[in-house]
Amino acid sequence: MDKKPLILVTNDDGITAPGIRTLIEVMNEIGEVVVIAPDSPQSGMGHAITLDSTLYCDVIANEDEPQLEYRCSGTPADCVKMANSEILNRKPDLCVSGINHGSNASINVIYSGTMSAAIEAGIEGIPAIGFSLLDYSWNANFEGLKKYVKKIALEVLQNGLPDGVVLNVNFPKLKNNEFKGIKTCRQARANWVEEFDKRTNPVGKEYYWLTGKFINMDAGEDTDIWALENNYISVVPVQFDLTAHKFMQNLKQWNL
Repeated sequence: MDKKPLILVTNDDGITAPGIRTLIEVMNEIGEVVVIAPDSPQSGMGHAITLDSTLYCDVIANEDEPQLEYRCSGTPADCVKMANSEILNRKPDLCVSGINHGSNASINVIYSGTMSAAIEAGIEGIPAIGFSLLDYSWNANFEGLKKYVKKIALEVLQNGLPDGVVLNVNFPKLKNNEFKGIKTCRQARANWVEEFDKRTNPVGKEYYWLTGKFINMDAGEDTDIWALENNYISVVPVQFDLTAHKFMQNLKQWNL
């Protein structure tokens, strides 16, 4: 590659989150970095986009850092759309999203703002990776992730990704200062069993607080959940064509 790759960095935890600051640091070792990220936390937004309110995207003065940064009032998907339509003068060579504070393995990919930003980039023809750490603490330790984030990003830049595919990378919470390695996995079959904690506010109005348990129904040792539980970094290739191709022929036999 004759010139430095242009790398778009975004997330869903907000532009000040330690996870994205770590990701920016690593990407600055690889290429020219432009950051466009939400101005406040947007976790669990999925692929939401802003349709019924104004969007703001303001440049941040940051003379001590090499990257150009913008904070956006919208969702993670908005940030990627804004980058491609308004901010950047050429298509990025790579989009990286994260590093998310918390897992986006298994069914969490559906709800994740982090992964939706990566998927939006993929839809727009940009190789993309979502990075997440199975540690919800704001002060999570990202130090041990850096060399792996760099390695995976460089591999994508060198090899590319198929059309319609992005990578979902999840790190287990670091144990003994080292991971066992990287495993290419499939998404585990699992879901959330929700409960709503019903409460009453001081003026007597009822409200609900969402809680729930993550239930893994998949005993396979080739899944992202198995990898994370066994101290491996999981890498799942995610496709955003949701067509159930295997069912197409059966459906054609129906009396529709």
